[in-house]
Amino acid sequence: MDSILDFNKVDTSSLVDRVEDNLVQLLQEKKLKVGDSIPTELELCNILGVSRTVVREALLRLRLMGLIDSKKKKGSVITSPDIFGVLSKSMNPHILDQETLKEIFEIRLVLEIGMADFLYHKISKEDIEELKVIVGNEPAGASDFLFNIEHEIAFHGKLYEITGNSTLKKFQNLLLPIFDYVNNSGLLKKNAKLHKFVSHKGLVDILENGSPEIFRNAMRNHLENHFARLFSED
Repeated sequence: MDSILDFNKVDTSSLVDRVEDNLVQLLQEKKLKVGDSIPTELELCNILGVSRTVVREALLRLRLMGLIDSKKKKGSVITSPDIFGVLSKSMNPHILDQETLKEIFEIRLVLEIGMADFLYHKISKEDIEELKVIVGNEPAGASDFLFNIEHEIAFHGKLYEITGNSTLKKFQNLLLPIFDYVNNSGLLKKNAKLHKFVSHKGLVDILENGSPEIFRNAMRNHLENHFARLFSED
């Protein structure tokens, strides 16, 4: 029995899996940049010691990930992948497990609280006025609702836009639908009673007259009921 336990674990990855990993490592070692041509299929076969069929399959995977692309007269070249294009295909609440959904829900809370300094560094009077219009278009009593996807997209989407970080904005577009799904799915505990929280209007007032620290605390208060549902005792 002991001799059986001494065997190394069997490598269950396919040859294409290993070649894919080796290809990525090879491209890193060659210090290729975006726009640089990669070795030809035949050259890669010789370097990696595998058939052309295996190399083609591995290259196809890299193309699907957006790491390489085919260009006329240059062959395959390194590209900057559209990471959110790839993510968007898997960020579907109906195909993600419950733990992943809950963790994505938590990521959004972290981002909202952490954006304060970026907002104050970038925000303009025009941005404040636009936020006031957004808040003014919300129906009476909107601050009593825990979450409304249309209000959140309009208001929080504008906050992400103000940061000037386009990657953050794209990520938010992926997060909000999942946040909405989790909020209404029954994955989180329901509060017996909602706490009062800082409204969107209150956040705009603080952006206009407050400081990053005050805004961070206000945003934490704005999201209080979500945190309560995450951390409430059974």
